[in-house]
Amino acid sequence: MSGFLPINMNEARERGWEQVDFAFVTGDAYVDHSSFGPAIISRVLESRGYKVGMIPQPDWKNEDSIDVFGRPRLGFLISGGNMDPMVNHYTVSRKRRSTDAYTPGGVIGKRPDHATVVYSNLIRKKYKDVPVIIGGIEASLRRLAHYDYWSDSLKRSILLDSQADLLSYGMGERSIVEIADALDSGIEVKDITFIDGTVYHTRSLDSVYDYQMLPSYEDLKADKLNYARSFYVQYQNTDPFFGKRLVEGYGRDGGEYVVQNPAAKPLSQMEMDDVYALPYMNTYHPSYKKDGGVPAIDEIRFSLTSCRGCFGGCSFCALTFHEGRIVQARSQESIVREAEAMTKEPDFKGNIHDVGGPTANFRRPACDKQMEKGACVNKQCLFPKPCKNLVVDHSDYVSLLRKLRAIPGVKKVFVRSGVRFDYALEDPDDTFIKELCQYHISGQLRVAPEHVSDHVLRLMGKPQNAVYEQFVHKCQRINEKLGKEQYLVPYLMSSHPGSTLKDAIQLAEYVRDIGYMPEQVQDFYPTPSTISTCMYYTGVDPRNMEPVYVPRSPHEKAMQRALIQYRDPKNYELVKEALLTEHREDLIGFGKECLIPPRKIEHRTGHAKRH
Repeated sequence: MSGFLPINMNEARERGWEQVDFAFVTGDAYVDHSSFGPAIISRVLESRGYKVGMIPQPDWKNEDSIDVFGRPRLGFLISGGNMDPMVNHYTVSRKRRSTDAYTPGGVIGKRPDHATVVYSNLIRKKYKDVPVIIGGIEASLRRLAHYDYWSDSLKRSILLDSQADLLSYGMGERSIVEIADALDSGIEVKDITFIDGTVYHTRSLDSVYDYQMLPSYEDLKADKLNYARSFYVQYQNTDPFFGKRLVEGYGRDGGEYVVQNPAAKPLSQMEMDDVYALPYMNTYHPSYKKDGGVPAIDEIRFSLTSCRGCFGGCSFCALTFHEGRIVQARSQESIVREAEAMTKEPDFKGNIHDVGGPTANFRRPACDKQMEKGACVNKQCLFPKPCKNLVVDHSDYVSLLRKLRAIPGVKKVFVRSGVRFDYALEDPDDTFIKELCQYHISGQLRVAPEHVSDHVLRLMGKPQNAVYEQFVHKCQRINEKLGKEQYLVPYLMSSHPGSTLKDAIQLAEYVRDIGYMPEQVQDFYPTPSTISTCMYYTGVDPRNMEPVYVPRSPHEKAMQRALIQYRDPKNYELVKEALLTEHREDLIGFGKECLIPPRKIEHRTGHAKRH
């Protein structure tokens, strides 16, 4: 019998099942690895005695495709996939992507746009009365009314458009077990209104208590500023300890309501260890081998998740809404056991590709009170300056990396998750940065300053450029002492709200000064449930309601992106137009300070040398 959960009835019968408790529909191919949300949720349910059948990438044009296991005893679970289906399908310029790393062979088009909605409606055509529970990144970030970049419109809660009964948001291990136990005990799904980390809809608020009413959907559509205010209330109530229950009304007469319960409590270290000790197969289902496998497994198969959650608070990141601000970490023993098992895999070449999470060097909550009292409502841990209560300690992470390096069969342990450089600088002990440079990078360390304009960085929720420069100089000094020639490779973002052409030119001058030619530039992508997306849609910063300049036109965005890659000959005309628009003719010429010559000529591109 396969160690994978069944993907058809024959495999279910091999286990002696004639009916599954839950049929799990997912937009990804079935990969049983702890980096995939559906794998974690299905294995957690299995550990509690529930029978879960997987229905990966059903044909949404054929309603029989979700009938693989017939009627499940307790309900259908739906996830759009490990990556937002719309981001998976489209570039920031709304062009269709050519590959899908979460599909066998990397083939595009095996899942629909807005997959959760499509799958749920498909189920509703066939099963009117079976409970449908949606979750995963797509549902989590669309749990209340949200701006949809791809249609340039404000959409309702995904719970309503999907016709699902219940939405599990966040990481979901706690809520899914409570939902399963409630259904198993005979409670009707319409009465499951009491579980943290869930969203439900109702036509009456008579039994809803201790809630804060948000503007109605009609009010949100009528005035974007209402949306900005509503969004910030939601942002301030993501904490599981003091977050309020939120209610959003629908219909002109308020005849229907979506109720968001407070977030589920973070997992303890023991609970995290238990989740990652479940019997994952750590690869894709063998039926995909004939198609060349699932590309997404390649980078994460030999990587280790050490933590979840992030108190970094970047404006363009949705982690606050999904994983939350409270960092939860696995024990060193749990991670070392997984690494030791990894070395016995026949394909393991001696390299652990990554040890981290959303932020690699976060291995504990920002301060000691957070696991009992939550994160502060109106204060960020690192922005605009590190909080005086912030506990900065890399000793546990350094100790973990040392243990991993010492495992027989391990040649190299890389750190490729983002390193929060302002947090690293707050540590008076340089051991972490020293060992990072000495053992855990190979020539280049990727970091994310994102921009150099302090005005833009403030809107991004990032530290001032001077902080990044301090980190650059510290790494330079350490590498010189180590006798290593290694460089920092900065991730840069164009067209973020607040970024003008003037700011983009400042960034181009910085790129010029460090001798760097970025191969890729991330154009700001407005995805649901981020502060930056709220700025993009409303034109104000929801934190203070002050106006924010938003580069919207594709042409201006192209100019901002081209400025960062000004050495590329194909960008010449865009760069020249931008410089002339901002009256920066001083940057057109043959001097060393110039970005481009007066006329278009072919020239060779360079690469980063300074870092």
